[in-house]
Amino acid sequence: MNRKRIIKDTVKKHIPQRHLSSIRIMYRICMETIYGIKRTGLINIAIVAAMAAILSIFGALFRTSFSLTSFVDKLGDAFEISVYLKPTAEPDYISARLKEIDHVKKITIITKQQAWEEMNKDIDVSGLENPLPDTLHVTIDDPSNISEVCESIKKVSGIENISYAQEIAKKLQTLTNVFNTVTIIVLFAVAMLTIIIINCTIQLVIQSRKEEIEIMRLMGVSNWYIKIPLILQGAIYGFLGAIISLLPLNTVQNGLYKLHDFFNVPPSEFAMHIVVFCLFIMAIFFSAGGSMLSIKKHLQV
Repeated sequence: MNRKRIIKDTVKKHIPQRHLSSIRIMYRICMETIYGIKRTGLINIAIVAAMAAILSIFGALFRTSFSLTSFVDKLGDAFEISVYLKPTAEPDYISARLKEIDHVKKITIITKQQAWEEMNKDIDVSGLENPLPDTLHVTIDDPSNISEVCESIKKVSGIENISYAQEIAKKLQTLTNVFNTVTIIVLFAVAMLTIIIINCTIQLVIQSRKEEIEIMRLMGVSNWYIKIPLILQGAIYGFLGAIISLLPLNTVQNGLYKLHDFFNVPPSEFAMHIVVFCLFIMAIFFSAGGSMLSIKKHLQV
């Protein structure tokens, strides 16, 4: 007893009374949050599991979108427009003109003599006149800009014809657009499901504490003292759901790394860090936000 009294007196002596009061309030808020979770019982498991499931789906799609972007960028670097020149055109002059076009990243000149020599390595065409034209291989910054670049190239004089894998470009761009759209839709679905789950949970907690809350209000307890434990409870559900969702997300990450290694495409260096950060921020924010909405709806404080 003497030791406890000495510790208590020492604390009072070195810590101002207003700080001690704040510490006690924070302690009570934390305890109320824990009591709220205990009152929910086994339903806590179902809540966290449901949130982990929907967060895992979003995290997997979000992480895959980074890899898809890496593949698109890699294909974009290798994706070229073949520009065939007229016999009277100067390759260097045409190359300089094409470099002025927006979205043109690189131009490689293949003279008709070089193309003829390469053909001779595979097929013996000695003794024949070289019918091949001078060719420019134009690399663009993004496959989505290929139509715009082609239209600009056609306007340059001295060009006889152009060719590119039009169908591949369209399918690649369509795949990217679809995947990005699905990710955004899932994001909204995650937000709505999280808010609905948290709303139902906080409603149960409010109903179980209805009389206690009324007593606190009659005693003049601050509204925020009643609200904060419920908001924290929702945030804890989101945090735990995000932690569990890292397990399937790690499996997705390993699978994507294998695909990157197989196709020799370097993965995004900070992709996983960004996904995990967004996952936790989103889970906590949506869960806490769902709690606040539930409080306004079911608790007039």
